[in-house]
Amino acid sequence: MKDFFMSFKYAIEGIFKTIKDERNIKIHILAVIVVIIMGAIYKISTLEWIICIILFGLVISSEMINTSIEHTVDLITKEENKLAKLAKDAAAGAVLVNALASIIIAGIIWIPKIF
Repeated sequence: MKDFFMSFKYAIEGIFKTIKDERNIKIHILAVIVVIIMGAIYKISTLEWIICIILFGLVISSEMINTSIEHTVDLITKEENKLAKLAKDAAAGAVLVNALASIIIAGIIWIPKIF
């Protein structure tokens, strides 16, 4: 049971270390804060909150996975390597896909409310 609780401790440490060290996740968290404030102001529906929360999780977790892939690749090799570049670029691309999908969905939710 101790190992079970330690896994949560390590996961929380990973979250806070990533937030502390990685610029892009700070940008995503700022976006989350803006959406939460706008959601409160415009009184979005329960379904819209659920969609936003799912998107928060997707973007933040994909950024954390991207960070872990980048660090793992850097640990393995610092030399120019086509496969290392592909791994890092693909992971960054996954974050971009999630972020762009989130922006499109945000437009669908927010444009009618703002205008």
